Amino acid sequence: MKKYITISREYGSGGRLIGKMVAEQLGYAFYDKEIIDMAAEESGLSAEFIKKTEQNLSSGWLYNLLLGTSYAGTSAGGVGQPVGQAVLPLADQIFNAERKIILGLTKEPCVIVGRCADYILSTSDQIDNKDLLNVFIYADIEAKIKRIEEIYKETESCAKKTIIQIDKRRANHYNTFTENTWGDRKNYDMMINSSTAGIEATAKWIVEMAKY
Repeated sequence: MKKYITISREYGSGGRLIGKMVAEQLGYAFYDKEIIDMAAEESGLSAEFIKKTEQNLSSGWLYNLLLGTSYAGTSAGGVGQPVGQAVLPLADQIFNAERKIILGLTKEPCVIVGRCADYILSTSDQIDNKDLLNVFIYADIEAKIKRIEEIYKETESCAKKTIIQIDKRRANHYNTFTENTWGDRKNYDMMINSSTAGIEATAKWIVEMAKY
């Protein structure tokens, strides 16, 4: 039985809802936006600031400094801690805080949505990869547009624009702070098109896969 399930997802694919359903069916803890409040306490930055900027800022300062050794895979020091004479950029401070929170969440079985959790856990020596299930959820563009239209009451053109922008930010953030490529099938145990069978069936597939 997998103890930890990470859900990476395209915007509008229903990934958050699917993750929540999986957690409920397995009796696991569920973390998504809750990580923002935890990271705020860890970093000293406001939750509102982190919410607005966590995927809008890309730095990779420490990633570049280490010449290919991912920041996510290193031992994290205190958030905002000087390295030499420099202070980590805000993007790195936020990522570092969220990384520490995510690793701390593994004291119990859980489902974690987004925030590079798949990479953070798979590269940590604290986690046995046999206990980890990394899932990427995507959907047909028509289904994503319809979902965003219904939830946020956006027009079709606005919904499509929002989807493209948010997915681009997610990819840039992930590609900056990890050594992997967002959405590349080699990085996940499962890739599911939620348009194929719907939200509930997709959640059931993940639950079944978690049993192995």
